[in-house]
Amino acid sequence: MLRAKLSCVAVVAAVLLGACSSDPVDRGANVSPNRLYADAKDEMHSGSWDKAVPILERLEGRAAGTPLAQQAQLDKAYAQYKSGEPAQAVSTLDRFMKLHPASPAIDYALYLKGLVNFNDNLGLLSWVARQDLSERDQKAAKESFEAFKELATRFPDSRYTPDARARMTYIVNALAQYEVHVARYYFKRGAYVAAVNRAQTALADYHDVPALEEALVILVRSYDALGLPQLRDDARRVLEKNYPQSAFLTGRKDTGGSSWWKFW
Repeated sequence: MLRAKLSCVAVVAAVLLGACSSDPVDRGANVSPNRLYADAKDEMHSGSWDKAVPILERLEGRAAGTPLAQQAQLDKAYAQYKSGEPAQAVSTLDRFMKLHPASPAIDYALYLKGLVNFNDNLGLLSWVARQDLSERDQKAAKESFEAFKELATRFPDSRYTPDARARMTYIVNALAQYEVHVARYYFKRGAYVAAVNRAQTALADYHDVPALEEALVILVRSYDALGLPQLRDDARRVLEKNYPQSAFLTGRKDTGGSSWWKFW
């Protein structure tokens, strides 16, 4: 009889130990998808983006094949973005667009992809702080531009398109300004051939952006320093035609040309 009782106690203990050692996720296996989504939203609203991500991943599996699963993917990408994980966010968005090409939320996915790579300090780094942009910043900016461009092309009437277009303008201005910043850097150090090359890159790759005025000024000054009067005069004629009120031509003090920056 005693042996039988001990056997029963052992069985009960084994069950209890098994319950204690099980994964917490398994204990909540019966939580409804709607409850999971509410929990994830609570974490997001409180700014606990990293805590929201695993809940949304679990929701994706529980609600597979439903609109709620698609929403979970988009929210997960946003939470990853806010958590400072841009590569993971872009990967999640690319997967979403591949799996759901006809989703009515594709425009938002493209917008968010552009936003993930967008850096509103892009121009500030080179113009105000006088720091060179890293290669990573340029690459991210170009990827951001492509996502916004695809959004504007495919979904011109999307609610996200006006802001995407404004950010595209900002990116182009910033990248052009970066090229001019590098040209200016070379000019100040007497590397006039390098300055000419970077100024010409800005003029060839970008159009109708404020930075081109300074690019032309750098060309004029660099050609003059190199003793190339014909090229100097050609560049000056282009400057006079396109920027007749240029401070370089009129003698007015250069204000720095920062009026085109827009901050979010």
